[in-house]
Amino acid sequence: MAVDRTPVLKRCRQLGIDPVVMGINKTSNREPQRRRRQQSEYGVQLKEKQKAKFIYGVLEDQFHKYYDLAKKRPGITGDNLMSILECRLDNVVFRLGFARTRKEARQTVRHGHITVNGKRVDIPSYQVKAGDVVAVAPKFKDLLPIKEALISTEHMAVPSWLEVDIEKLSGNVLQVPSRDQIDLDIDAQLIVELYSK
Repeated sequence: MAVDRTPVLKRCRQLGIDPVVMGINKTSNREPQRRRRQQSEYGVQLKEKQKAKFIYGVLEDQFHKYYDLAKKRPGITGDNLMSILECRLDNVVFRLGFARTRKEARQTVRHGHITVNGKRVDIPSYQVKAGDVVAVAPKFKDLLPIKEALISTEHMAVPSWLEVDIEKLSGNVLQVPSRDQIDLDIDAQLIVELYSK
Protein backbone atom coordinates (compact mmCIF):
# COMPACT_ATOMS: atom_id res chain seq x y z
CA MET A 1 0.00 0.00 0.00
CA ALA A 2 1.34 3.42 -0.93
CA VAL A 3 1.81 5.89 1.89
CA ASP A 4 2.16 9.65 1.60
CA ARG A 5 4.88 10.64 4.07
CA THR A 6 4.92 14.37 3.33
CA PRO A 7 4.52 16.40 6.56
CA VAL A 8 0.90 17.58 6.80
CA LEU A 9 1.68 21.22 7.60
CA LYS A 10 4.14 21.46 4.70
CA ARG A 11 1.58 20.01 2.27
CA CYS A 12 -1.14 22.32 3.62
CA ARG A 13 1.13 25.30 3.03
CA GLN A 14 1.92 24.15 -0.54
CA LEU A 15 -1.75 23.70 -1.44
CA GLY A 16 -3.06 26.72 0.47
CA ILE A 17 -5.22 24.65 2.85
CA ASP A 18 -5.99 25.65 6.43
CA PRO A 19 -4.68 22.80 8.69
CA VAL A 20 -7.99 22.87 10.61
CA VAL A 21 -9.62 21.30 7.53
CA MET A 22 -7.35 18.30 8.12
CA GLY A 23 -8.28 18.21 11.82
CA ILE A 24 -4.96 19.68 12.98
CA ASN A 25 -4.94 22.71 15.27
CA LYS A 26 -1.30 23.62 14.69
CA THR A 27 -0.03 26.48 12.60
CA SER A 28 3.21 26.71 10.70
CA ASN A 29 5.87 29.16 11.89
CA ARG A 30 7.23 29.63 8.38
CA GLU A 31 6.27 32.51 6.18
CA PRO A 32 4.38 31.46 3.07
CA GLN A 33 6.51 31.77 -0.05
CA ARG A 34 5.26 34.32 -2.51
CA ARG A 35 5.10 33.11 -6.07
CA ARG A 36 6.16 35.67 -8.62
CA ARG A 37 5.09 33.68 -11.65
CA GLN A 38 1.46 33.44 -12.55
CA GLN A 39 0.18 29.88 -12.58
CA SER A 40 -0.99 28.41 -15.86
CA GLU A 41 -4.54 27.14 -16.30
CA TYR A 42 -3.24 23.57 -16.10
CA GLY A 43 -1.37 24.41 -12.86
CA VAL A 44 -4.52 25.77 -11.22
CA GLN A 45 -6.52 22.69 -12.25
CA LEU A 46 -3.79 20.33 -11.04
CA LYS A 47 -3.60 22.13 -7.70
CA GLU A 48 -7.36 21.66 -7.14
CA LYS A 49 -7.06 17.95 -7.88
CA GLN A 50 -4.08 17.59 -5.53
CA LYS A 51 -5.98 19.49 -2.85
CA ALA A 52 -8.98 17.11 -3.08
CA LYS A 53 -6.74 14.02 -3.11
CA PHE A 54 -4.77 15.27 -0.09
CA ILE A 55 -7.81 16.23 2.01
CA TYR A 56 -9.56 12.88 1.49
CA GLY A 57 -6.37 10.78 1.53
CA VAL A 58 -6.99 9.20 -1.88
CA LEU A 59 -4.31 8.19 -4.38
CA GLU A 60 -4.44 8.83 -8.13
CA ASP A 61 -5.87 5.51 -9.37
CA GLN A 62 -8.73 5.51 -6.91
CA PHE A 63 -9.41 9.20 -7.49
CA HIS A 64 -9.63 8.58 -11.25
CA LYS A 65 -12.11 5.73 -10.63
CA TYR A 66 -14.23 8.10 -8.55
CA TYR A 67 -14.15 10.58 -11.44
CA ASP A 68 -15.28 7.89 -13.92
CA LEU A 69 -18.09 6.89 -11.53
CA ALA A 70 -19.15 10.54 -11.11
CA LYS A 71 -19.20 10.99 -14.89
CA LYS A 72 -21.61 8.04 -15.32
CA ARG A 73 -24.08 9.38 -12.74
CA PRO A 74 -26.78 11.84 -13.82
CA GLY A 75 -26.18 15.45 -12.86
CA ILE A 76 -23.11 17.67 -12.67
CA THR A 77 -19.91 15.60 -12.69
CA GLY A 78 -18.02 17.85 -10.25
CA ASP A 79 -20.85 17.78 -7.69
CA ASN A 80 -21.14 14.00 -8.06
CA LEU A 81 -17.39 13.64 -7.48
CA MET A 82 -17.54 15.66 -4.26
CA SER A 83 -20.55 13.62 -3.04
CA ILE A 84 -18.71 10.36 -3.70
CA LEU A 85 -15.66 11.58 -1.76
CA GLU A 86 -17.82 12.80 1.17
CA CYS A 87 -19.65 9.45 1.38
CA ARG A 88 -16.45 7.48 2.04
CA LEU A 89 -16.76 5.71 5.39
CA ASP A 90 -13.51 7.16 6.79
CA ASN A 91 -14.74 10.69 5.97
CA VAL A 92 -18.12 10.02 7.61
CA VAL A 93 -16.39 8.75 10.78
CA PHE A 94 -14.30 11.96 10.83
CA ARG A 95 -17.35 14.17 10.20
CA LEU A 96 -19.27 12.45 13.04
CA GLY A 97 -16.41 13.28 15.43
CA PHE A 98 -15.30 9.71 16.18
CA ALA A 99 -11.74 10.59 15.05
CA ARG A 100 -9.64 13.76 15.17
CA THR A 101 -8.32 13.53 11.60
CA ARG A 102 -9.26 11.64 8.45
CA LYS A 103 -6.06 9.57 8.79
CA GLU A 104 -7.08 8.56 12.30
CA ALA A 105 -10.60 7.78 11.01
CA ARG A 106 -9.09 5.60 8.29
CA GLN A 107 -7.10 3.66 10.87
CA THR A 108 -10.14 3.29 13.14
CA VAL A 109 -12.09 1.80 10.24
CA ARG A 110 -9.19 -0.48 9.15
CA HIS A 111 -8.92 -1.90 12.67
CA GLY A 112 -12.59 -2.92 12.58
CA HIS A 113 -13.87 -0.50 15.23
CA ILE A 114 -16.76 0.79 13.08
CA THR A 115 -20.05 -0.86 12.11
CA VAL A 116 -22.48 0.11 9.35
CA ASN A 117 -26.06 -1.02 9.97
CA GLY A 118 -24.79 -3.35 12.72
CA LYS A 119 -22.19 -5.11 10.54
CA ARG A 120 -18.47 -4.54 10.98
CA VAL A 121 -16.89 -2.78 8.00
CA ASP A 122 -13.10 -2.42 7.74
CA ILE A 123 -12.89 -0.76 4.30
CA PRO A 124 -12.24 3.01 4.51
CA SER A 125 -13.51 3.60 0.95
CA TYR A 126 -16.88 1.94 1.66
CA GLN A 127 -19.64 4.18 0.27
CA VAL A 128 -22.36 4.95 2.81
CA LYS A 129 -25.90 5.54 1.58
CA ALA A 130 -28.85 7.53 2.86
CA GLY A 131 -30.38 5.73 5.84
CA ASP A 132 -27.17 3.95 6.93
CA VAL A 133 -26.33 3.88 10.64
CA VAL A 134 -22.60 4.30 11.31
CA ALA A 135 -21.55 3.41 14.86
CA VAL A 136 -18.58 2.47 16.99
CA ALA A 137 -18.65 -1.29 17.63
CA PRO A 138 -19.87 -2.06 21.20
CA LYS A 139 -16.61 -3.60 22.45
CA PHE A 140 -14.57 -0.58 21.25
CA LYS A 141 -16.67 2.22 22.81
CA ASP A 142 -14.19 2.65 25.68
CA LEU A 143 -11.12 3.03 23.48
CA LEU A 144 -8.98 6.00 24.46
CA PRO A 145 -8.47 7.42 20.91
CA ILE A 146 -12.24 7.53 20.34
CA LYS A 147 -12.87 9.21 23.70
CA GLU A 148 -10.09 11.75 23.03
CA ALA A 149 -11.56 12.44 19.59
CA LEU A 150 -15.00 13.09 21.06
CA ILE A 151 -13.52 15.59 23.53
CA SER A 152 -11.37 17.38 20.93
CA THR A 153 -14.13 17.53 18.28
CA GLU A 154 -16.91 18.81 20.58
CA HIS A 155 -16.68 22.28 19.03
CA MET A 156 -16.88 20.93 15.46
CA ALA A 157 -20.28 21.15 13.82
CA VAL A 158 -21.68 17.97 12.30
CA PRO A 159 -22.81 18.58 8.69
CA SER A 160 -26.55 18.83 8.06
CA TRP A 161 -26.62 15.58 6.06
CA LEU A 162 -25.49 13.63 9.15
CA GLU A 163 -27.05 13.17 12.57
CA VAL A 164 -24.97 12.05 15.57
CA ASP A 165 -25.90 10.52 18.93
CA ILE A 166 -22.90 10.98 21.25
CA GLU A 167 -24.38 8.80 24.02
CA LYS A 168 -24.70 5.76 21.74
CA LEU A 169 -21.63 6.65 19.66
CA SER A 170 -23.61 6.32 16.47
CA GLY A 171 -24.69 8.49 13.58
CA ASN A 172 -27.27 8.40 10.83
CA VAL A 173 -26.71 9.34 7.21
CA LEU A 174 -29.82 11.42 6.51
CA GLN A 175 -29.07 11.93 2.82
CA VAL A 176 -26.29 11.90 0.27
CA PRO A 177 -24.71 15.36 0.55
CA SER A 178 -25.30 17.94 -2.15
CA ARG A 179 -22.47 20.30 -3.16
CA ASP A 180 -23.75 23.19 -1.04
CA GLN A 181 -23.65 20.96 2.08
CA ILE A 182 -19.92 20.28 1.61
CA ASP A 183 -17.94 23.05 3.30
CA LEU A 184 -14.58 22.46 1.62
CA ASP A 185 -13.02 25.10 -0.62
CA ILE A 186 -12.52 22.87 -3.67
CA ASP A 187 -13.56 23.89 -7.17
CA ALA A 188 -14.60 20.50 -8.56
CA GLN A 189 -15.27 22.00 -11.99
CA LEU A 190 -11.52 22.60 -12.40
CA ILE A 191 -10.89 18.90 -11.68
CA VAL A 192 -13.47 17.93 -14.31
CA GLU A 193 -11.80 20.25 -16.83
CA LEU A 194 -8.41 18.69 -16.05
CA TYR A 195 -9.68 15.14 -16.67
CA SER A 196 -11.61 16.19 -19.80
CA LYS A 197 -8.43 17.16 -21.68
